[in-house]
This record gives sequence, C-alpha cells and structure tokens, in this order.
Amino acid sequence: MGAASHDRGHGMQPAGRGGGSAPADAWLTSFFAALFGGFLGLTLLKFGNPPIMERWVTAPTNFYEFVFGYPWPIAWAYWMLGLVGVAGVFAAGRGPAAPRWLIVLPLLWLLWEILAGTQSVSAELTAHTLKHFGACVLCFYLGLFSLSRLRNPWPFWAGLLGGLALVLISGWEQHFGGLQETRHYFYTYLYNQMEAAPPEYLKRISSDRIFATLFYPNSLAGVLILLLPASLAVIGEARQRLTAPARWFLMALLGAAGLACLYWSGSKGGWLLMLVLGLIVLLRLPFGKRFKVILVAAVLLTGLSGFFWKYSSFFRKGATSVGARFDYWRAACQTIKENPLFGTGPGTFGIAYERIKRPESEMSRLVHNDYLEQASDSGVLGFAAYSLFIVGALAWTFKQSTGPWSGRATTRRREDPPDDWLGFAVWLGLLGWSLQGLLEFALYIPASAWPAFAFLGWLLGRPQLAWTTSNRHPKVPEE
Repeated sequence: MGAASHDRGHGMQPAGRGGGSAPADAWLTSFFAALFGGFLGLTLLKFGNPPIMERWVTAPTNFYEFVFGYPWPIAWAYWMLGLVGVAGVFAAGRGPAAPRWLIVLPLLWLLWEILAGTQSVSAELTAHTLKHFGACVLCFYLGLFSLSRLRNPWPFWAGLLGGLALVLISGWEQHFGGLQETRHYFYTYLYNQMEAAPPEYLKRISSDRIFATLFYPNSLAGVLILLLPASLAVIGEARQRLTAPARWFLMALLGAAGLACLYWSGSKGGWLLMLVLGLIVLLRLPFGKRFKVILVAAVLLTGLSGFFWKYSSFFRKGATSVGARFDYWRAACQTIKENPLFGTGPGTFGIAYERIKRPESEMSRLVHNDYLEQASDSGVLGFAAYSLFIVGALAWTFKQSTGPWSGRATTRRREDPPDDWLGFAVWLGLLGWSLQGLLEFALYIPASAWPAFAFLGWLLGRPQLAWTTSNRHPKVPEE
C-alpha cells in the first residue's frame, strides 16, 4: 500500500529501483516471510531475556514447561534464525536504493564489537552479547534484501500478530490474578530449592507491575511501543480480507488491550513515549491547522495530567529509579573516560559498575541507556557506529515513510497517492523504540531488538519515493 502502488491491499513493496518480484518466486518470498514472522512472534514469547542473563535460563523438562514456561535457551533461537536465514538467501532480491553507507554500517558496527570483545573483562558475557548482536545484524539484512520484496504483508504479519496477541493475553492474565499465583508458587515450591535466584527476578516477581513474557515491565512497554502502531496499521490496511466493521473492531480490541498492558506495566517512560507517538499521528491526520492545535493541546494536557496523577506518589518519594539511572549513566561516563577506545567489552557494564558504584546504589548489569552502553562496552567508535546507523536510518526513511506532512488538503482527490500507513506506523514504532533506548536497554532484549532491526532493514529496502514540493505527488525513480 505504498505510494508507488494504488493497490491499497498491499502494504509491503518489492525492493529495487521500481522493479517487481517475478511471479515464479513469489511463493518463495511468501514462505520466507511466514517463517521470519513466525520466528519473530516466537521471540516475543520465549526470548525476552537479555543474553547476559542466560546462565539462569534452563531448558524445559516437560511439555508444560516447553509450552507455558518461559524463556527458552537462546541457543535454540540462533539455530532457528539460521534456518530462516537460509530461506532468506533464496528469497533475496536486487540491492536496495538505500545509501551504501547505511547498508554497510551495521556490519561495520558488528565487526567493531567483535574487535572490542578481544579486550573484554569477561569473555563469557561478551560471547553471549556478540551472538545477540550478530542475530540483530542478520535480521537487518533479511529485512533489507528479502522481506522488502514482499507485496502482501500477511504472510509475515500473521506470526508476529499471533505472538503479540499471546503477549497481551499473558499480560491480562497476570493483572487479573496470574502474577499473584506465580508469586505464591515460586516462594512455596521453588525458592527454597534454588542455590541463588537472580535479584532482578526476585524484584520483578515481588511487584504488581505486569511484564507478560518479557524480562521486566519496561521491556514489555518497549515491545508495545515498537509493535502496536504497525499492528494496528496492518489490520486497518486489510481491506481485501476484512470488512470495515471487522477491521475497526479488531483495531479497537488490540489497541485497548495493548494500552491497558502498557498502563499495568507501570512504565513511566513508556507512557510518555506512547503519548509522543500519539501526538505525531495526530499531526499527520488531514485536519485543519487550528483544529490540530486544539486537538494536540487537549491530548497533551490529558495525557500529562493522567501521568502526574498516576505517579504522584512516585515523585513524592523522590523518583528513586530516576536517581538510580543517573548513577548508572555517571558510572558509564567514567568507564568511557577510562577506556575510550575499546571499552570494557560488549555486555560487561555490570562488572565495571560493581567496582565504581556508590554504596547506596542498586546494582545493575546494564546502563539503562543503549547509547551510553555502547560507549562504555565498546568505546567511542562503537557508540558512533551504532548511533549513526539508528539516526541515519530513521532520517533517510522519514519522508519515504511519512509522505507529505505540510500542505495536505483536508479533502483527498482521486488522483492523490494513497497514504502509506503501514510504512509510517513501522517508522513510528522504530522512533519510539530508539527513544526508549535513551532510558532502557531495548537493544539488549532479543524480543524487541530483533524485530526492530528487521523493520529497519525493511524500511531501507523498500523503493525510494521522492516527494515533489510543488504538487506533493511522488516521483517513482526510473529503472
């Protein structure tokens, strides 16, 4: 459903400079997309832990643990992603129109991470982290060269939507009694039999904040910020499969379930980021400027009022988690100063922090800021490569995904290009995910990082559309 095509039932376009995928290999592209979407949906359910926590993950021993227990050992994910990658090679198409430096930058970032890993203070933690980063880069190139050729989005999104739906069901179940039952079972039957329980898990299970199948509540919020906008868009674009009432019902159901889980997660940053994304959506709607100003002001006032009402006790207590993050960031800056070139090794912030943290500060294994973590773990060059890639990819795909933002008429004409809501929604979720990286460690959660890198590749692999400034119609690049 991009601006290069007036078929509003197709949300994903073929890669290349205006060319389409041949009918003979369309089934192969769909098969790969189904595998990839199913795998990413599974990551939401079974691979929501940071790789550096892998030593506390045990393989399931029976059918119940296999299906309902979580997480699975991340080594299983690497094998599955390898099989998906083989299918992606056969489904790959021509080189995309994105700048070469953006295409090469993730690989250069990974190579630098490997080089920095040779100077690591913990070979075990770095090995786990590098495998995860390698999976991130593989997901990016699968999105860039293979997923971007897909015309019909449903083979890919069916598995991803199914995984997200199960995450939401888990979140609702936790809120309405499941979390209390899990807590009772853990302390009654498991706690006394464990040699050492992860402090992070003890803190998580002692709270009433839901986390569904993810590592902790803020990780759940990050997944919702990344996936909810695109999930709503892909349902809204299903005009050839669903009637208008069915689409609106499913969008309302998914949106309400997702926002409820975001609220129950207690993520303050998630609340504010979702509010920002909502305001951006309002700015894109074809309303008059005066009405937009009133609407945006009303939503902003309501959202902020609700935020301060909900978390008033948190601010009265001194916003302890905010103070803790400042201490993490201070320690990261000190580590960068001491190890500016290679850092202490990917995934090793916890070792450096334990040495220099303040006595009253809570221990943390991650910086709670992806960008500072890159600098602390792999030096200034690692930080520069990762940050340049994220900012460059979002900037380059901005106009392609969002279309004309100014001068849009309130009444559409038949000859106007159709809105690319799916591309815009994917870009919007990635913007929220990258901003959450300023406060959390979304990059170090496979369930959010792997889909995010796949989406970045898909956005960069789509055909480039140049919007003219005169009539706001797209120019499709010549072959």
